[in-house]
Formats: sequence, structure tokens, C-alpha cells
Amino acid sequence: MASNPLATGVAVVSAHVKTLPALPGVYRMANGKGEVLYVGKARNLKKRVATYTQAHRLGMRLKRMVAETATMEFVTTHTEAEALLLEANLIKRLKPRYNILLRDDKSFPLILVTSDHPFPRVLKHRGARSRPGEYFGPFASAWSVNHTLNVLQRAFLLRSCSDAVFASRTRPCLLYQIKRCSAPCVGRIGEAEYGALVDQARLFLKGGSQAIQRDLAARMDAASRELAFEAAAGYRDRIRALTTVQAHQDINLAGIGEADVVAAHTEGGQSCIQVFFFRAGQNYGNRPYFPNHPAGEGPEAVLAAFLGQFYAERQPPPLILVSHRLPQLALVAEALSVLAGHRVQVVFPQRGDKLNLVAHALSNAREALSRRMAESASQRRLLDALATTLNLEAPPRRIEVYDNSHVSGTEALGAMIVAGPEGLMPNAYRKWTIRGTEDGFVPGDDYAMMREVLTRRFSRALKENPGRGEGWPELVLIDGGQGQLGVALQVFADLGIDDLPVAAIAKGHDRNAGRERIFLPGRPPLVLDRNDPVLYFLQRLRDEAHRFVIGGHRVKRSKRLTASPLDEIPGIGSRRKRALLHHFGSVRGIAQAGRGDLEAVEGISRSLANKIYDWFHSGG
Repeated sequence: MASNPLATGVAVVSAHVKTLPALPGVYRMANGKGEVLYVGKARNLKKRVATYTQAHRLGMRLKRMVAETATMEFVTTHTEAEALLLEANLIKRLKPRYNILLRDDKSFPLILVTSDHPFPRVLKHRGARSRPGEYFGPFASAWSVNHTLNVLQRAFLLRSCSDAVFASRTRPCLLYQIKRCSAPCVGRIGEAEYGALVDQARLFLKGGSQAIQRDLAARMDAASRELAFEAAAGYRDRIRALTTVQAHQDINLAGIGEADVVAAHTEGGQSCIQVFFFRAGQNYGNRPYFPNHPAGEGPEAVLAAFLGQFYAERQPPPLILVSHRLPQLALVAEALSVLAGHRVQVVFPQRGDKLNLVAHALSNAREALSRRMAESASQRRLLDALATTLNLEAPPRRIEVYDNSHVSGTEALGAMIVAGPEGLMPNAYRKWTIRGTEDGFVPGDDYAMMREVLTRRFSRALKENPGRGEGWPELVLIDGGQGQLGVALQVFADLGIDDLPVAAIAKGHDRNAGRERIFLPGRPPLVLDRNDPVLYFLQRLRDEAHRFVIGGHRVKRSKRLTASPLDEIPGIGSRRKRALLHHFGSVRGIAQAGRGDLEAVEGISRSLANKIYDWFHSGG
């Protein structure tokens, strides 16, 4: 039995089947290391899990999964819909190798009309809906949110400034001058009149733009008859702002209120899912997804798995149009209804405008997948050529590129970018603040900085990934020349790493692109033809590393330039710092204040006043 992993796995599953109830629930299959291999749901746990004991009926993928299974865990639920929701949550959290995985860590932008101020504010929002107010969205991109906010400002003259700025204004700002705000901060509009504008904005975001347009048109005509031409021109400008939104609708949305259109296209073992967002009768944009799944999965299975994971962290709309007839359409709709707290319809349209919307989304999915496959093929060809050029055993699946940045030795930063068969992998990028851990460290020593970064990176990698599996590079590129290459080789020798390909790429004479030299261990510098695609690929990697480290360095430097001595005092947060600065006018004024003067500031207790005083008068 020990020599037959499949038989061992079947025995493990069979032992669990004997005690399983015939109830809905979720099961997890794990290997000997405790890593979850697969998460599944079932209407009847006993019957579903028993299918894994019939090895002759399993495909190769499932046979491999069962062969790796060392243990199983189970959770029973009241209904199959609850099991579907739990399955989606566990897949999202555990990312099992044999499940269809949606890799997406981006949140969608929303528009928030606040309700915690007499004069509500309209703003872009991401993340948890913790602030009181009404949320509208989601929007597929920040651009679509910014465009809508621009329309809201011009059409309804709502403020976008923070509450602190609002409270400190003594005269109207520029937005009032260009007719994008009604200036409630200085009393140019009353609370009731401003509230009416807010109500109109909410109605607009809910799809009532035409009703608002008719009302504004009537007001414009009335103002014209009364010879109030300036007021009439204001109404005219607001009508034009609303018209721009209606003119941007590319698809007939008659009868579509709030809905998502979800279309899946599968080809060559890969899939693309396009999601179009329609809110308040408007197209809020679309976004493509490329879930990971076994090559044999069809679009129906991919789409069903996608819906569960996608809406596990997002509010489902009342209507979801899908491109394929799902095997358990009613169950998916029931589960999403439970999740949303209201009825959710999942519809596979057969005719009419809804079918046209799905066909449009499906066409976009097909085109996006074709582009991705073409890009992947091009990337694989580049990696093949790179392996030939650098004499590697195989095309590298993970390339790590390292670069450093500093200004005269200050604010030193090291960075790593990662690339692979699918292109750049921004989620794997890393930065390190240079600590200067070496004895006799000299600020600005490029070799010492590179040595520190590589030592910290690979010391930790050896601890966390001693088997050198996923996440271990197959090629290391250093921005620099022979000296940087020598540093990298010494670090790897000290750590006992003797099988990791490494190269350094240096600019040529006068630092001109196209004259780069590639330094390899034990070989003379390699100079590629200016038109060689491999050289262009290496230049892109190096430039991306440079962009990433310079961006991080600028953020680090700007934080230092805008830092305040108050930031170093324990117990002084942004609110108390603002109160102190408003009271005394400057840090110098705070430093010269007495204990009693400090205590007079709102939010500053006697003990905190003493702490601030002591900080400035005794060096902290």
C-alpha cells in the first residue's frame, strides 16, 4: 500500500466515508504537510466524498489529488446554499492547488455621499463601508469614478473638500469661482437649499438623470422669462454636464437597472471572464479576470466557481446575467441572495437586449483572452531566447531583478522586481530600507548596499523555503557591472547557494541604452546586438527595477521632508498635532509654550502637556 500512493489516498477517503452524515456541507482534502489540496461542497457529504473512492472513474487530475490526500476535514451546514458560500470563502482564503482560483486582490472604487455633516460631501471611496453615508457603485476603474465626480461637481455644485478645510474657510475657493461648488463653507448657500442639491445628486446616481434634466430645463426657461440670464446660464451648464454622461452610453440599457454581466470564454486550457457593471441604467465599466484552473475545465464550471469567489467579498446586484447555463443556476442564485440579504436573480438570457449585453461581454472576453495568450506566447519566446543567450538549463519561470537608490548616501533603499512567463509580477515586488549592518559601513557604498539586500533576501528565503520550491528564483539579475556581480556571487557562496544563475547588466559608454554589457560568472562580458529582442527584454526589466526603487525612494524622501518633530512625541496623533498647530501657529510656538499654555489646547491633558514640554526642553 505504501508503494501505491493512489491506493493509500483512496483508503484515507474510504475511512472518512464510513462516518460521514448524509447532510449538506463542505469538505477539505489535505496532504501530509497539512496543505489544503481541494475544497468542495456537497448536498450530501457521504455520497459526494464516496465518489473519490472509485479510482477507476476519476480523471488524471483527481487521481493525483487523491494520491496526495493524507487527511480530510468536514463542516456540515443547514442548506446547500450555505455550503456554496462557505466553499467560496475557504477557496478565497486557502487557495487550494486543485481548485479553480480567482486571483484578485483589488477593491472596486465607489462614490460616497456622506451623511455625518450638515453639508454632505461627495467623494471617491475604497475599502470597508465604515463611514456613514450612501454608497454608489461599484465602478470598474478610478477613471470612471473621477469622470462621474466631475459631472456631480458641475451639475450639483457639491463640495469635495475635507471637513477640516470646510471649517477653516473664510472665503470661497477656486472651485466656486469655476462653478463647481456652491460654497456652503462661507454661507453662499443655506443648509436646506444645499440639501436639495444633495437629494438631486442621489437621484442622479440612482438613475434619475432625465427627471433632473427636465426639472433643470423648466428652471432655465423660467429664469430666462424673468430675464435672470446669469441664473439661466448656470442651469444650462448643469444640463450640459448631465448630457455628457448620457452621451457616453454605448449599449442600449433599456430595462436594465442594477446588474452585472458576467461572460466566460475558455480556450487552450485558459479562461477569461469579463464582468460589466451596470448601475442606475449606466455603464460603470468592465474588468477582465483570468482565473487559474485545470486545463480540462469548461466555461460553465469556471463561471460557477468564479461567481462564488467574486461575490464573497462584494455586494451582488439584484440581477446577474451569465453567458452559460450553469448546472446549478437556482442554487447559485439562492446562495447569492443569502449573501446579499435581498433577492438575486442569476439569468442565462435567450433573446432580446439582455442577450445582446451578454454577447457583447463574451466578445470582449474572447478578445482579451486572445491578447493575453499572444502576450504569453511572446513572453515565452523571450524567455527561451534569454535561456539560450545566458546558457541556462531551461527558460526561467521566476526572474528577480535588484537595484538600489540613495542621495549622497542618505535614505538608501534596495528593491526587487519579479518577472515570469506571464510578464511582470507586481504583487511579488519588495523594498528594503538599507540599515548599514556591516562594520565600517560607508553611506553610499553601492557594493555594501547590494550585499545587505541580497543577504537579507536570501537568508530569509532559505529559512522560509528550504526546499527552494515556489517563490524561489531561477535567475537573478543585478543592475551593475563586474563589481556588483562579484558581491552577489560572494553572498551566495556565504549562504551555501551554488546553483542559482546570476548575471549583472551595466550601461555602456556614456550610459547609452543599447550599449549594455552583460556580466556572467567565468565569462567575458556579453554585448548583444542593439536590435536583439533579448537585450530589449533585459532593458525593460532593468528599467522597471529602476522605476520601482526610485518611486519608493521618492516616497521615503518626501515623508522625511514633510515630517514634524511632533511626529516623534508619543501620544501625539494627527488630531492633536493639528490642534496644537492651530493654537500656536507653528512648531516653534509649541516649543516655546509653557506647560499651562499647552494644557489649554483642546485634547491635551496635563500629563501630555508635561510630556510635550519635557520633549522640547530636555531633548525628549
